[in-house]
Parts: sequence; C-alpha cells; structure tokens
Amino acid sequence: QKLITFPNLGLSMMALPVNPSPPAETRLGQAHWGSFAEYVVVRHADINLVGLPDELDHPTAAALGCRFATAFRAVVSQGRVAAGEWVAVHGCGGVGLSAVMIAAASGARVVAVDISPGALELAQRCGATVCLDGGSLTGPGAVAAAVREATGGGAHLSLDALGSHATCVASVESLRRRGRHVQVGLLPAAQGRPALPMDLVIAYELELRGSHGMPAHAYPELLRLVTAGVLRPGDLITRTIGLDEVPDALTTMDRPTTGGMCLIEPR
Repeated sequence: QKLITFPNLGLSMMALPVNPSPPAETRLGQAHWGSFAEYVVVRHADINLVGLPDELDHPTAAALGCRFATAFRAVVSQGRVAAGEWVAVHGCGGVGLSAVMIAAASGARVVAVDISPGALELAQRCGATVCLDGGSLTGPGAVAAAVREATGGGAHLSLDALGSHATCVASVESLRRRGRHVQVGLLPAAQGRPALPMDLVIAYELELRGSHGMPAHAYPELLRLVTAGVLRPGDLITRTIGLDEVPDALTTMDRPTTGGMCLIEPR
C-alpha cells in the first residue's frame, strides 16, 4: 500500500481495481475509505493511479471518473464505434451524455433517448443528431421502433447507459442486423434478470457485450483526446456544490435533475 496525498480532496484522483473478479473486486469509497478526503490509501498504486497532464484542470479531471472513462471504453473499445455509424444511447445521465459526446467525436451519428428535456437538450449540445423523448413514446417496443425509424433500419451500436429492463430490451431491439449492444448501466438485482429478445439476437446475429469501467493502462488515449480538445468532459458539469451540500445531493439522486454532472468542490 502507498499513502498518496491529494490536494483539493482528490479531485484529480483516479484509482481502479486490479484484476476484478466479483465479488472480490474492491473500490475506493465502497470497500475502503475514499473520495471525500485529503489523504487516501490506494492499494497497488503503482499500477492503479493515472498521471494527469499538467494542463488538465481539476474540474475536467473530476469529470473523467468514473462516468466519462466508463463511457469511453464502452463506446470505443467494447462498442468498436466507427465513423458514419448510427449509435443509440438509451439514458442520458452522466454516462449516457459522455457516450453521446464520445460517439459524436468519433464521427458517428447519435440518437439520444431520455425522458428529461434538460438531458436531451444537453445531449444535442454534445453532438446528438436525433433526440427522442422516451416519455412520449408509449406501448411495447415504441422506443426501439422510433430509433429504427430515425436511423433508417436500426442502430449499428446501441448502449443501455441507464440500467433497467426497459432500456436494456429497447437497446437490443433498436439494432439493425449484426448490430452491437453494450450494457453499461448496472441492472438492479432486486428486479431480477431481464427477459431479452434472444429470438432477435439469433435471427439478426446480434452481438451483446458488457462494459465495466476502464483499466488504468487505457487512459493515455483518452487523456490525449481531452488535452487536444477533441473531447470536453468539463462541458458536462452543470452544477457545482460544496461539501456541506453533499448529504442532500446523495439522498435526492433518485429525483429528476436538470441533466449533466454535479461537481463537488471544497470551499
């Protein structure tokens, strides 16, 4: 173990698990003390810490983990996005908006789906070609049908960035033949496992993949794109609060928001 000192309450800290294999995986702030502290013990720091470029400001660095980095791996590595493809993003929270920005910067055409007007407005600013209000689409398969219509036959790549039975199924059903679904949002165990349309998976030869965080060795490419201005995670920060406001923010996370990321800054 190494004791690492982080000024500004660790805004630029990014630590990832070593060889994760549930349930042995550990995370700072969950299995160990972390996050809101000036001094944090980081296990296996020699391979888990990522050095940040000097030109990267603290808000941008804070926006990278873990939502933006998670979305980067989901879109680029697991999703294998390509310029000119149609990408559907179901759920435009922190991960979803990051995915929209990353896919658009990769040259893809993006369909963003959410029920929040504020989130969809931000998705459009992040480069979404089409924004669909999922709350206005009723009936089984309505969201998937709207995505297929908007993309002229279905998305090449679709991501469930929320994590629910409805968004997972809609993501799979949004695909065209030989399309790729990436599950990013965690599915609540209390709801059980979703009933996936495996008949469609077989008939369309679809690819289903999961994506879970991003390893430390993969950060250089992401940081290169951020410092070059190709990706702008700081643009997703729409609200800044102090430490004294954290308890209220955490207890109201299940309520509607204005969209974007909330930054906690020491004052």
